[in-house]
Amino acid sequence: MNGFEKRAQLLKQKIKKAVLDMLKTWEPRKIRIADIAAEAHVSQVTIYNYFGSKEALLRETIKDYIDGAVAGFEAFLNREPAPSFKEIVQYAVFHDKEAFRSFRPEIFKQLLIEDREMSDYMERITRDWAMPLFIRCIDEAKKRGEISSGVSTATLMTFFNMYMAQSSAFLDQAQQSGDPEAFVEELVYLLFYGIRGQGDGEQGI
Repeated sequence: MNGFEKRAQLLKQKIKKAVLDMLKTWEPRKIRIADIAAEAHVSQVTIYNYFGSKEALLRETIKDYIDGAVAGFEAFLNREPAPSFKEIVQYAVFHDKEAFRSFRPEIFKQLLIEDREMSDYMERITRDWAMPLFIRCIDEAKKRGEISSGVSTATLMTFFNMYMAQSSAFLDQAQQSGDPEAFVEELVYLLFYGIRGQGDGEQGI
């Protein structure tokens, strides 16, 4: 990468960071290129030259955010010693809470569900990365005796798919609950432990 390309990449990262910061308080529909330019201290022409449109900039920004989360989770799974299934659940809950602390539920709904291109992107992430990884976690947890052998991987995957299919409704409910972070934590807990809990006398995860 030559000097010009390096400067261009740094400038693009600066613009996308500004967008991420804005998404913590702004609704995507209300953000204008002029607002992004002011936040990033660049010209509107610069943004159009690099990204073409506000929609393309938002998509690239969110994709970078998701790709970073994916890389972080894979690094966590591949650490030594390998994390237990409970630690994996705790990691997932913590990062869901962090996301909801940073971004309101309507942000995810507008950017990941209502936008067709982003919706397709999330479907690919789920199919090509999340599902195979989930199967791996289940199989390894079964070998360690952390998940009942009486529940097949296929049934667990069906259960997981039911959660994914209702993601839009869950986001609406999280927003209406008054405490989105707690709502998400309870949903993830139910996904992995059910209504009876862990069965070991512990409270919470």
